[in-house]
Amino acid sequence: MNRLKNNTLTMVSMGLLVMLFMAGCNDLEELNTPDDQLVANNLEAPQLGQAFAQAQFFGMYGSPGPFQLMQSLHADIYAQYFATTAANFDSDQFVMIGRWQDGAWNGFYGTAAPQLDFVENFTAENGMDLENAIAKVMRVQLYHRISDYWGPIIYSEFGNGETSVPYDSQEEVYNNFFAALDSAVTVLQSNAGGNAFGSNDQIYEGNVDQWLTFANSLRLRLAMRVRYVAPDLAQTEAEKAVSAGVMMANSDNADLLTTQNSRNPYTTITDWGEFRMSAAMESALDGYEDPRRSTYFQPAANGDQDGDGSAYEGFRNGLPKTQKEAGVGEGEEKEGLNDRYSDMGIDWMNSSSGGSNPAIDIMDASEVYFLRAEGALIGWNMNGTAEELYEEGIRLSMQENTSASSAEIEAYIESGNTPASPDDVWNSPALSDIPVAFNNSGSVEQRLEQIITQKWLALYPNSMEAWAEYRRTGYPTLYDPINSLNSDIPVTDRVKRIPFVSSEYSDNAEAVQNAVQLLSSGSDDETTELWWDAK
Repeated sequence: MNRLKNNTLTMVSMGLLVMLFMAGCNDLEELNTPDDQLVANNLEAPQLGQAFAQAQFFGMYGSPGPFQLMQSLHADIYAQYFATTAANFDSDQFVMIGRWQDGAWNGFYGTAAPQLDFVENFTAENGMDLENAIAKVMRVQLYHRISDYWGPIIYSEFGNGETSVPYDSQEEVYNNFFAALDSAVTVLQSNAGGNAFGSNDQIYEGNVDQWLTFANSLRLRLAMRVRYVAPDLAQTEAEKAVSAGVMMANSDNADLLTTQNSRNPYTTITDWGEFRMSAAMESALDGYEDPRRSTYFQPAANGDQDGDGSAYEGFRNGLPKTQKEAGVGEGEEKEGLNDRYSDMGIDWMNSSSGGSNPAIDIMDASEVYFLRAEGALIGWNMNGTAEELYEEGIRLSMQENTSASSAEIEAYIESGNTPASPDDVWNSPALSDIPVAFNNSGSVEQRLEQIITQKWLALYPNSMEAWAEYRRTGYPTLYDPINSLNSDIPVTDRVKRIPFVSSEYSDNAEAVQNAVQLLSSGSDDETTELWWDAK
């Protein structure tokens, strides 16, 4: 299973973070002061590679604290991969907690962004075209995740040395992404077979051909993201990507290296016991009889709770604090949530609990096939039919995440199984009636729901991508949370974006107030749709 490989390259010393940059700086005036000129004058090639490696690791939120604030407490629950068991964690009930969001924002702009900016500028100034092209692709990968959280972001003016740093609109940022990929791909194509950054590259060990494939695949992801707001641009960029060559096999996957010194953050935060399997995942995995279930989750510590023959147990998002503290059930059956429901799969546990420290997912070939399936569904040239591409996406996900035989995988693909009721104390119905077997006679929208539902399962645990796709398409069908503590968001609604952070309002006030006007509603709230959220 490629996803679960435990790589052995040595991660760079984290101490370089302090040496090269102003890590963790919360003051934007200081953060954007170009103090790296003195460093640049003394920089040697190995240090440049180390800076790039750290930009990759911290940019993908490899450190457990920022990862928890960015992903675990937001996207993981809004994509309904997990539900929160911690009694005082209210983001699962739509409460926006400013200090968490500050930590997520500063976790990126105080660490990864300065390092990547330095690498890109240094390589441009010193004629290192190949390294610069790869840094550009990495910039697109890291910044699109930030924009997909907040919308307008500090981007083109980052590191400008001014006390006020303006934001770019999401439309401007995405247009720049496509232009940056154009520039990078031209250089990468001209250097086929080459290498840049070597073992300091924590994704492809400097392999230019693989970076080119990733760049094209990333273009396809972003093209589909803008499908509903800019359909002509989306089709042009998607077809360009497929024509140039996208991921076709799991050997093409973009996975971030993990080592003893740079661990997958789940291997730390699973020890904290703050989340368990969601009811949505139980409904889909149980109903589909999905072989990935035993990879993604562990049986509940207290076994089968609902008498359905399965010890894989999930619970509904948005459980009130009183129910978390009191447990679920009645009389002698009342139990704490962590024992009653399924923890994350054993591979994501700490090594002392049998974990394997899996690589951090960036992009997989299975996702690319689902992107192509959606394009084919609406008539784009994706080099295959929607059904063919959909089925291959499932195959690759199964091959990556399970030891299922070819016959078992084909049986799954051809199955008419649908999600099942979790049979829980909330009387939750089945998540949907969408089968696995592709329904060629169904409407375009029904088939899109099939594609995105299987994509949601294949993306696990990459919830940042899954949450973005849920907002973009409305799929998969997810449960309403049991309770909302946010008066602006009833349980029938959803969080659409993360509000701008308080540190920006205090340190970069004029810029962030201007950024609010770039939002569709002109209001900095969590119910405002992002630019691409236009279905």
